[in-house]
This record gives sequence, C-alpha cells and structure tokens, in this order.
Amino acid sequence: MNVRESIATARSVVVKVGSSAVTTFEGGLEQSRIDELVDACEARMRAGSDLVVVSSGAVGAGIAPLGLKKRPQDLATKQAAASVGQLAMVQAWAVSFGRYGRTVGQVLLTADDIARRAQHRNAQRTLDRLRTLHAVAVVNENDTVATTELRFGDNDRLAALVAHLIGADALVLLSDVDGLYDGDPRRGGARLIPEVTGPDDLDGVIAGSGGALGTGGMASKLSAARLAADSGIPVLLTAASRAADALSTAEVGTVFAARPERMSARKFWVRHAADTSGAVHLDDGAVTAVLTKRRSLLPAGITSVVGRFFGGDVVDVCAVDGTRVARGVVAYDASELTSMIGKSTGELPSEFRRPVIHADDLVPLVR
Repeated sequence: MNVRESIATARSVVVKVGSSAVTTFEGGLEQSRIDELVDACEARMRAGSDLVVVSSGAVGAGIAPLGLKKRPQDLATKQAAASVGQLAMVQAWAVSFGRYGRTVGQVLLTADDIARRAQHRNAQRTLDRLRTLHAVAVVNENDTVATTELRFGDNDRLAALVAHLIGADALVLLSDVDGLYDGDPRRGGARLIPEVTGPDDLDGVIAGSGGALGTGGMASKLSAARLAADSGIPVLLTAASRAADALSTAEVGTVFAARPERMSARKFWVRHAADTSGAVHLDDGAVTAVLTKRRSLLPAGITSVVGRFFGGDVVDVCAVDGTRVARGVVAYDASELTSMIGKSTGELPSEFRRPVIHADDLVPLVR
C-alpha cells in the first residue's frame, strides 16, 4: 500500500486546521470556512473513520471582537484574545458539526499536559472516551494559561503529539499552502515536492516562518510532519481549500512516508513529549554502546551528572562534547548517581546494580 492510499483508508485521523484557514483580521472567525471543513470531515467519518480536529485560531478569533489592529505580541494580550477567541471558536465548530447531529467536545492542552506522564495518560483517556461516545474532539493549545516556557510552540507540533497520543493512522495538516515546495511558491519558480520518504528528499528545501495570523509557518509544519512520520504515522500536508480531496482520495499536496515500525507510546513520550530534568555525560565507549548496540546505560560509562533529578525522571544523555545523543528514564536520583560515576557493576552495593537507564527506556536522538 502506498502512502496516499494508507492515508485515504486510515481508520483514525487527526486533522489540523491552521489559523489562516478559519479566521480573518476583519471578521475574526469565518463560519463558512469552518462549514466547508466540517463537510469534508463528516464525509470521512461517514466512510468509517474516527476523526479528531486540532484547530488553531483562538487568538485570531479574538482579535476583531477586542478591536485589536494586529496579532498581539505580549503574552497578556495574547491570552486575553485567546480567552475571547476560544469560546467563539469551539462554538463555531459545535454549530457546524451540529448540522449533522454530532456533539463536539473541547480539549485544551498545555505542553505540561503532554510532558508529564500522568497528565499525558489522562489526556489520552479523555480523547479515547470522547471517541467511544461518538463526540468529535476539537483540540487546541490552552493559550489562556500557557506561558512561554510551557508552550508547544505551535499547533502543528501539538497535532503530531495528539496523533501519536491516540494511536492515529494518519495526520492531515491543512493550512493556506497546497503542499511543500523547495522554495517560496509566492515568488515563482518553486517546485512542489509530492512525497517525502527521507531526509534526501528535503535537500535544498527552504521553509519559512508563520504568517500574520498564526505562529506556525512551513518550518513548523515540516517539523511536525517529520515528527509524526518518525513515530510511524503517515502525513498529508495541503491547503484547507483542498480538504475534501485530502480526506477522500488524498491525491493532493505532499505526503510524508512513515517509518516502518511505529514507536511505542513510552518511547515517543520520552523522545518528543517529556521535559528533561537534567543530564548525564558519557565517554565515547558508552555513547557507542547506547547508540549503535542499543545497550542499557551503566555507571561505568558516565563521566558527569548535571542537574537535580530523581529516579523516574527523563534526562538528556550527552556525548563528551555536550551534544545530546539520547534521552532516557533514569533509575536513580542525581545524588545517588554522583557517587556511582565510573564504577563497574561489581564495585557497587547490590541495590545499585540495575542499569542507570534501561535500554527499553532509552531513545536515541541521532541515527
């Protein structure tokens, strides 16, 4: 089965909608645009797929009602706009899905909800339960409380995380661009890239930052697509105006092929979602063992410990020069680990002879 066919037949789909697809400066939310998107989503659901919507636009939807002249830059005004816009946005989705007798549930997430394992599981259970109750989940970052330190950065990344969170079979990213180009299509001469199967397909690609109404841009979409594909989820990137085609035949835009094996939920969380609480630095031999031989990390290969962390926390694993090469769930507190540095297993008391990071809890960041 090729990539487009796998997206067209996916039983569980996450659809991410960009701010520019549903809002304008002059009028805020555009109900007609949302209706067109919902029509496409409804057709896909009637064909037998489960569907979760990740919708940007809360801040954009609050700009016009508050009389603002441009997208706010300071955090307080962004959060004020989001508090107005979130109410309008979820109501617009609810009204539109209501035309088909469907109920909408709003799910607001912060990066902290994904980074912390307990909240991560709770979000997963909530989204799964909404689906079993035949409600459509509309997900957005909780802009009214998220701080700079806690933000996902954009809803493209959030959509990729949600796709893995619910075990989706495909991710569809809808914005104002009909695919990935090797340059800026507005300037002419740029070539559409129909399929990305690996890094070589991205040679020479120049991806820009976000537009006036949003925070994403092609750079964030490319990053999110690669994140999802790396976890085993195929991705389609195209314009919101092509939503009907994207959610039926998938014969539009750019597709990103998924890696052959889906990453486990735990390893995905460690690699992409969890906060790190510190770091351990390794000698060259230990780096080779954990990266190429997929061995567990033992105290003998550790040269230093950085930060204050506890057993069960996620830490960065670094090479001698400080380059992050992996992340993992550490078995010991930093205070315990400091006294174990460089020692062989036989030199340690019996209670300290388990690996510092087990191979099952260690995820390489480089290949």
